[in-house]
Amino acid sequence: MPSSPATSVRCVRTRKCASWSHACWWRLQYTTALLAIVSLVFFAGPSLCAQQPKASEFQVKAAYLYNFGKFVAWPDENGTGHAESFEICVLGTDPFGQALDATLAGGTIGGKSVMAKRISKPQDINSCRILFISSSEESHLKEDLAALDKSRVLTVSDIPRFSERGGMIGFVSDGNRVRFDVNIDSAHDAGLTLSSELLRVATNVRKGSHSGDL
Repeated sequence: MPSSPATSVRCVRTRKCASWSHACWWRLQYTTALLAIVSLVFFAGPSLCAQQPKASEFQVKAAYLYNFGKFVAWPDENGTGHAESFEICVLGTDPFGQALDATLAGGTIGGKSVMAKRISKPQDINSCRILFISSSEESHLKEDLAALDKSRVLTVSDIPRFSERGGMIGFVSDGNRVRFDVNIDSAHDAGLTLSSELLRVATNVRKGSHSGDL
């Protein structure tokens, strides 16, 4: 029977892993990645675990949005460091309904209460930390991303090829599961730092964008 994550963690502290051998180092990396997968795929937002056993697509995406905030670092000069809440915003037609509000209810990130906010244009981001760009914005995605340039907001969407087109995190389908890929350069250009745990569980980590394909 394969050893559990907890067993692997305990092994790091036992005499078997007392010396940092090459094999032990890789076991620790495996454990870290495995725990990250558990937290990102089998996680739940504060209220999601109280929902139906089989979550809807947008319940899962709402939970991802909440958890992305725990794996991204914003620079102090963001201007939102003194905000009373951590805002997760939706640009365009809202596909979540009450799923986003229910998932975020009671949640905190960095000691701040997490709140959902809907906006109609990218210039309204103000203190948004995470911005979900709805598929209704696909026809003018290029303009939206240009307006958000250097805004220090994490952009997320399920628009096809979103990360390839300059967005930061794009939802993708993997069978009947919701996964995501990452454009690391877009995040870095905005001054955001994505944790290694987040990058390990992404389906793809891209660099650069193909602006001509927008």
